[in-house]
Amino acid sequence: MAKDLAAIKELTEVVVSADTYHVSPEPMLLIADLDGALALCLHDEGRGVGGLLHLKFMGGTGRPSDVTDNTLSSVLVVLDRFKRGVLGNSAKRDEVQARILAHALPPAGVDEPSASLVDLLQADFADGKISCGTQTVRRVEPLRVCFQPFEGRVWICGPDDMRAGCAGCKPRRSVA
Repeated sequence: MAKDLAAIKELTEVVVSADTYHVSPEPMLLIADLDGALALCLHDEGRGVGGLLHLKFMGGTGRPSDVTDNTLSSVLVVLDRFKRGVLGNSAKRDEVQARILAHALPPAGVDEPSASLVDLLQADFADGKISCGTQTVRRVEPLRVCFQPFEGRVWICGPDDMRAGCAGCKPRRSVA
């Protein structure tokens, strides 16, 4: 584990801003600070390419919101570009793994949407026969997602760990 942490500290860190993505075949560390947002980590094991898509929840409430036609069309355009960047023309979906990590504020006693951005992404990956795990963390404090696109490792840092960067958090092996 000490060797893993030393290697992580040597990686170039790229912060992926909200409503953008970054794709790379290189050993690096992609970081997304989530506060009412989600990070989609996508890794193609066969090509050795991965990427992170960082999307804010619509409405500025910090909670999942309904998916409207406008949201749907704009998200699908960005999602299509992102997936093409990671997957290229690859048809081997069994070598592709996806993970959605979302941060949302705790429920406020109002009804949750019937179809959220997370649901939209899950349906898109199910249609493409790509395995996609999801995890939604509901709390007031933001969290940081760290992803190594070359190896497909992803991990989450809490508010205390964020000051130390991703090297202070414990990595996991696979995105799915």
